[in-house]
Order: sequence, then C-alpha cells, then structure tokens
Amino acid sequence: MEFVKIVLVTGPARSGKSEWAEAMAQHAQKRVTYIATSTLNPEDQDWQRRIQQHRQRRPPDWQLQEVPLALAEVIGAGTAQDCFLVDSLGTWLANLLDQDEETWQATVLAFLASLQNTASQVILVAEETGWGVVPAYPMGRQFRDRLGALTRQVGTVADAVYLVVAGHALNLRQLAIPLDSPR
Repeated sequence: MEFVKIVLVTGPARSGKSEWAEAMAQHAQKRVTYIATSTLNPEDQDWQRRIQQHRQRRPPDWQLQEVPLALAEVIGAGTAQDCFLVDSLGTWLANLLDQDEETWQATVLAFLASLQNTASQVILVAEETGWGVVPAYPMGRQFRDRLGALTRQVGTVADAVYLVVAGHALNLRQLAIPLDSPR
C-alpha cells in the first residue's frame, strides 16, 4: 500500500471497514494511535464484546486514546511520526448529536481544518447509514443526514477514499467520478 496522508474508509455495518483501516495503519511505518471515539459502557455487553474484538486485532505496540469529543484537537496536535486511526466518525457524531446546527457546523469546520493542517497520517472509519429506509424519528434523520454530509465533506479533503462492502475494498479515487464539493 502506498502512503497517503488522509484516508477515509466507509461502508455499511460489519463490512470489514475497520479491518481494512487497521491493515492500512499496519503498513504506515509510523507510530500508530488508535483513536476510539466511543467509551466503554459496562452495561452494554454487546458493545463490550465488539470493543474486545477490536482490541484483539490490534498490534500490542499501538497506543489507544479514547477521544469521544475533541477529535480536531488531537489530530491537530499530531506529528509527522504519527498515524492516527479514528474509529469511528459515526460514534463521534453520536456523541455530539445534541449540538445545535450552528455549533455542529463549526465543529465540522474545525475538524476538517485539523485534517488539512495536520502533519500526521490520519485513517478515518465512517459508517454508511443512508442506504436504508428514512428513519421514523427526527433524531435518527438528523444523525443520518449529518453523517452523510460529514463523510462527503471528509471525502473531499481525503487523499484516498475506500468503500468497503462485503469484505471487499474499492478505491473510489480510481473508480469513481467525484461530484462538486457540498456547500
């Protein structure tokens, strides 16, 4: 795999996107920090099991940093020796879903600026939630719409974009025609 600075890996649930992102980080030849945007919830056994599966796949020399909110600040503080693997943008968004639209847009702009200005390699995992039915509740629609817009915005600044479906990674920079940047 060739070196690229900003990588977006997106796809549906259980598609292999985290494994693809982890494989890219293993080839980075940098100090890898796995940035978990979730926090451990001891009452959610399924979530604990998923977190444990992720931990078991990671090499022992990788660092772990839990960053549920301040993602732009952490990425912005990275050095050229760092590779940050962020898993995932959907969970980060869920942690910030109570922000009003103006605050959310400011958060997104700060995050995008951190990606563009960082010296670090950043590999971002994002879920694709907009391929199904329209959520019946306002918060579900807000989550879906914000995540769709966020991944599109990240895709415009990313050097590489991969869609992982059914255990196969597609390089969208090679296979796709990019649309104009969202407004």
